[in-house]
Amino acid sequence: MTEEQSYTTEEISKLLKISKLTVYDLIKKGDLVAYRVGKQMRIDATDLEAYKRRSKQLQSPTGQRSTSIHPLGSVPVTESIDSSKPLTAPLDDHSNASSRLTSDAPSLIRGDSSVSHAARHVVITGQDVSLDILMRHMEKHSRDIRPLRSFMGSLDGLISMYRGESDLVSTHLLDGDTGEYNLPYIRKILIGWSYVVVNLLSRPAGLYVHRGNPFGLQGWADLDQPDLRLANREKGSGARVLLDEQLRLHGIPSSRLIGYNLEETSHMGVAAKISSGEADVGIGIEKAARLVGQVDFIPLTQERYDLVMLKKPGNEMWTDSVLRILQSSEFRQELQSFEGYDVSRTGEILYEV
Repeated sequence: MTEEQSYTTEEISKLLKISKLTVYDLIKKGDLVAYRVGKQMRIDATDLEAYKRRSKQLQSPTGQRSTSIHPLGSVPVTESIDSSKPLTAPLDDHSNASSRLTSDAPSLIRGDSSVSHAARHVVITGQDVSLDILMRHMEKHSRDIRPLRSFMGSLDGLISMYRGESDLVSTHLLDGDTGEYNLPYIRKILIGWSYVVVNLLSRPAGLYVHRGNPFGLQGWADLDQPDLRLANREKGSGARVLLDEQLRLHGIPSSRLIGYNLEETSHMGVAAKISSGEADVGIGIEKAARLVGQVDFIPLTQERYDLVMLKKPGNEMWTDSVLRILQSSEFRQELQSFEGYDVSRTGEILYEV
C-alpha cells in the first residue's frame, strides 16, 4: 500500500497561492487539519482536498454552510446545513450542554480519534499553544475524556461557559481600574455558577512595531500619535480588551487610530500586518513577533493567563486530573521550553467559588 501524500506548510501556501502566515492561521483556527512530524507541520492531501471542498461549499450561491468536528490528523466530516436555521452539530448521545456547537462558535478540533465514543467531551476555549500541550496531557492521563478545542477569545469563552457550552476556558482579560487580570470579569459573568480559577502561565504582552520602531513607540500614551495605522484584534479577545482599557485610561479616542475597526483573529495575523507594512502598530504577545520576522516587540505588561473550570456534578473526574497535570513538574518543564512563559504560579488555585 502506497503512503499517502502530504505537504509542508510552504508547499500548501504555494498550492493555494496564500502566505505561510495564512496557512498557519487556518491550522490554528481548525479550518485546515495538520499534524506535527518533529518540528515540521504536515498536511495530508486528503485533508487539503477536504478543506477545498468546504471552502467551495461556503462560497456556494445556494446559501448553504458547512461545519466539521474532526480528529486532528484525520479527514473532517462535512455536512451541508440550511443557513437560515440555527447551526448545531451533536457530538454524541450525551445530553450535556457542551455537546452542541452553536452557529457563532468556532469549529472544534479533537486531539485523539482513538478515544472511546463513550468518553466525556470537554470543550476547551482559547488559542495559546500551551492549551495544545494541556490537551495532549489530558488525553495521556485519562481515556474517559475527549478534549475538544474551540478557538474563541477570552470574553467569548467566558460567555460560552455561562451558557453551558464550554467546560474549560482560558482567559487573559485586564481590568484597567484595578490592574487585576481575569477575576473581575469572571465574577461578573459567571454569576450563579460554582467554579475554580487556576493559573496556567504568565507572559509578556505589548506592542508590535516594524523593525527599528520608526515611530518611536515606547508606551501606551504613544498611541496618541496622528496617522498611526493599527492592526486590531477581534472583539472579545484578551488583546482587544487590553488595548481598549489602555486607550480609556490614557484618554485616547479609538477613532484616532486608523484601522481600529479592521479586525484580525490571531496574534500572527496582527504581526503579519506589521511585517508587510500594512499597519504601524498592533497588540499581542512576543512569540508571534519572533515567528513572523521584521517585527519588533515592545513589552508593556506581564499578563496572567488563567484557566476557569466549572464545579458541577460529573466534572470532578476531569477537573482533578487537570489540576494534577498543571501542578506536575513534567507539564511545567514542557511550558518552560517556550521563551517568555513564566510558570512560577502554574497550577496555583487563585479563586474558588
